[in-house]
Amino acid sequence: MPPPARPIPAPHPLADDRGQGSVELVALLPLLALLLLALVQATLAGYAAWSAGTAARAGVRAAAVGRDPVVAVRRAAPIGGRDARIRQDGDTLRVRLRVPSVLPVSFGTVGGSAHLESQR
Repeated sequence: MPPPARPIPAPHPLADDRGQGSVELVALLPLLALLLLALVQATLAGYAAWSAGTAARAGVRAAAVGRDPVVAVRRAAPIGGRDARIRQDGDTLRVRLRVPSVLPVSFGTVGGSAHLESQR
């Protein structure tokens, strides 16, 4: 005589894992967005630092040939040239530019400097 058939138990309603991937993705999206914003912000800070160095070199070249270094700095800085803080100490020119931000938060300033003796 065969053993009696055992009924197949019904699955527990909380044991269903359909949609689990979607829930995990939704939970991960804010972290990915924050990571992307941080990467963009770091890129902008690096670009501002590069711009400050470029502007300082342009300003010191202008001063070396007798032109106005402030005008040269403001023209040469791709970002923040109008608001650049410029300080000249003898043959050294220091430029500070504000770091652009993707958020309504200030990330301060970055600077660059250049030194060139007068060619006269």
